[in-house]
Amino acid sequence: QVQFVESGGGLVQPGGSLRLSCTASGITANYYTLAWFRQAPGKEREGVACFSSTDESTWSAGRFPIAGDAGRNTVYLQMNSLTPEDAGVYYCAISLSDFSPFGCAVSGGSLLRSAFDAWGQGTQVTVSS
Repeated sequence: QVQFVESGGGLVQPGGSLRLSCTASGITANYYTLAWFRQAPGKEREGVACFSSTDESTWSAGRFPIAGDAGRNTVYLQMNSLTPEDAGVYYCAISLSDFSPFGCAVSGGSLLRSAFDAWGQGTQVTVSS
């Protein structure tokens, strides 16, 4: 069973920065992607960025780049120039495959939530003055 350690959330003023990290353990599959999703109050959970262990490729929905360390099963999300619209609970998620390498599951410009097999508990990001 995959377990996650998510960290880096908190309260920040508008224009500030946060760096989220997620480390997954208990991975037995040969290939995986690790991603960050955000869920704002009353809204759907949406993909923010994704990292593939296969070729260390990345995908980002917009402003926040993701970096990954496949050897440590860890991803980092660098969030700069934060606005109140960026607030929410940020969840780390993993998609696993034993049989073939694969990249981040993106369709129509969005990360597919259904492609992910396990989720972290989330870390709160609050942007307020």
